[in-house]
Amino acid sequence: MDFYKRMQLVCERIPEGKVATYGQIALLCGMPGHARQVGYGLKCDRAGDVPAHRVVNASGLLSGAAAFEYPEEQKLLLEQEGIFVESLPDGKRGGLWKLDLKKYLWQNTFEEAEELRRAFVEKGI
Repeated sequence: MDFYKRMQLVCERIPEGKVATYGQIALLCGMPGHARQVGYGLKCDRAGDVPAHRVVNASGLLSGAAAFEYPEEQKLLLEQEGIFVESLPDGKRGGLWKLDLKKYLWQNTFEEAEELRRAFVEKGI
């Protein structure tokens, strides 16, 4: 199994205007509990050219700044897709960015998960 090739296929399916969590992507790749590996893959560009800005943590926090050229790039890209990102005060880091997962989370269907599984088998990944 090539986790990062699977990750690429999953990330490419996140619809514009929606986000997925690191854990959700790991689960769809067949590796539940490997959310950190998803973060590593995005940070180190292991999954290729994917919409990394659409990946957030399980609380809706934008935590992928290391994968972007400048700290607010993820926020700006999400806002361009119509996603409202709010500022939360954080004295240690100067601020956090959060979005409403209830509104913006990609609610992938069972059929989409099955489609991905078939694609993995077909591609031998």
